[in-house]
Parts: sequence; C-alpha cells; structure tokens
Amino acid sequence: MASTLAPGDEPGVTSPARRRGHRRRPVPPENRLTWRIRLRRDRTLILMTLPAIGLLVVFTYLPMLGIVTAFQFYDPLVGIADSEWIGLENFERLFGDPLFWGALENTLYLSAVQLVLYFPIPIMLALLLNSVLNERVRAVIQAVTFLPHFFSWVLVVTIFQQMFGGAGLLNQFLRDHGMGTWDLMTDPDTFALLVTSQVVWKDAGWGIIVFLAALTAINQNLYEAAAVDGAGRWRRMWHVTLPGMRGIIVLMLVLRLGNALSVGFEQLLIQRAGVGHDAADVLDTFAYYYGIGTQDYGYGAAAGIFKSVISLLLLWGANALAHRFGEDGLYRS
Repeated sequence: MASTLAPGDEPGVTSPARRRGHRRRPVPPENRLTWRIRLRRDRTLILMTLPAIGLLVVFTYLPMLGIVTAFQFYDPLVGIADSEWIGLENFERLFGDPLFWGALENTLYLSAVQLVLYFPIPIMLALLLNSVLNERVRAVIQAVTFLPHFFSWVLVVTIFQQMFGGAGLLNQFLRDHGMGTWDLMTDPDTFALLVTSQVVWKDAGWGIIVFLAALTAINQNLYEAAAVDGAGRWRRMWHVTLPGMRGIIVLMLVLRLGNALSVGFEQLLIQRAGVGHDAADVLDTFAYYYGIGTQDYGYGAAAGIFKSVISLLLLWGANALAHRFGEDGLYRS
C-alpha cells in the first residue's frame, strides 16, 4: 500500500500539519480570488496608479462628455444644454465633404509610410546597441539617439528647414557646385518621406528603450546553447533574439495600429503652409481648421468621433490578429 505524503514531507517524518490531524489548505487559483482579496493584495500598486488615473479621468474621459456637440449646432454662448439639436446632420455634411475624404486619404497614406519606414527602425537600433560590448560606448549612442525626443516639433522643423530648406545647407552645397536646387520642405510629392524622417530622428531613440528592455528579459542560456550547437551571430539573432522579442513587437504593433490615425497634429500644423493643405491635411488638422477655425464646433466634433471609432476598430482588429498568432496582444478578449 503506497503511502501518501503532503508536499514538503519526507518519508518517516510527520509534518506538524499532519500531527494536528489536518492537511495544508490549498491556495485558490488566480481566477478564483475574490475582488476583496485582490484589492488587499494589490493595494500598494493601486495607490501608486491613482495619480495617473486621476490625470486620465480629468484630461481624457471628462472632455469626452463634449462629444454630444457633434449632434448639435453648438453655440458656446448658450452652452451644450441650450444648443440646437440637429441629429446626424453634421455627419451627413462630413461624409459629403471632399476635403474630409482628402484628409482621410492623407492620414492613411502617412500612417502606412510611417508604419513601414519608422516602426522597424527602433527594433534594428536596439539590436545594434545590444551587440555593442562596451558599456560606455553603448550609453553614449543611446543618449545621442534619445536626446531629440525632448525637442519640440517647432525646433525639429526648424532644424530640418536649416538643413533642407530653400536656403539650407543642402541647397547651398548644390549651388556652390553648380547644380540645381531642391527645396525639400515645400515639395508635396516627398512630404510623406520628409514627415517620416522627422519622426525617425525625433522618436526612434525613445522606442529603443522598450525593445532594449525586451532584450534583457531573454534567457542568456539560450544563446549559450545555440552557440554550442554551432549557431553563428545571425542565426542566434534569428532563432533566439527575434522570437524572444516577438511578444513586445506584436504589442507595440497593436498600439501603433490603434494610433494609426494620429500622425502628428503639431508637426503637420507647422508645415501645412509650406506644402499646402492638399498634402498636409489629416483628420486632426481638418477638425482644427474646419471645426475650431471656423467656429463650427459640432462639425469638428463629428470628425473627431469618426476618427475615434475607426481607431477603436483598428485596435480591436490588430488585437484579434495578435491572438490569432498566439500572442497576448493588448488585452485578452
């Protein structure tokens, strides 16, 4: 007859719990914990997040009450309660406006260009930095690439203007060598590449931080085992590093797709006069110029609601696709 031992007991040794005549109480699984137990367990983390939640409520969720103006002929002098209710008239005007469809086309085009040309760059830079063995050199490179993130868009556009504008260094070099000039800052045909290069220069260093953190979480024993099996540097990167980063890459991609219709309001607002509204108008600038700028607040709110709904659908679709590939994504459905 086989003897049964409680976890932690040794043969021939009776645990205190068994001497008292009862077994150790099993720990309930995570999904059976009551909200009171979870609240008591996570109270420190909850207290730490309260300031961020307060800011989110005050500056994000409370202003959402103003979306009712999209269904009104809103007059700020009388307020929301007394403004005329017009139903879906603002949306009918919106969908019949060629300028709106042009802004939507520009938004999708700029978002696609930035997704293809910008999104992989922080990943590649993180891989390059991770391969640098000298800690001091790595810190210097990371600081140099991270610094532009703190520059305002006014400063970033000014620097690009001094480099690639009509009187910038590039055209000065071309004139000195007897070649034709090219004002990149006012060329609508290359505006998408210009905007993307500005985003890369400003924010690529910021994106490196997330992917470097993902690299540190990879088990180093996997690299040693791959090296023992004869895998070179490239094969270790392909079979160990990239699979180890796949979860965070998918998560950042989901967030990127959810924010795809926000392609830089301030950045485009500054450069709109140089390239014209046909190339620089996106949904955000459309809502600003043709809503707030013309004091047609309900019309601008309707454009904002349309953008929010499409962004929500993109986020949901990207998260469902992440689940289809076996990743956690942003949330569990």
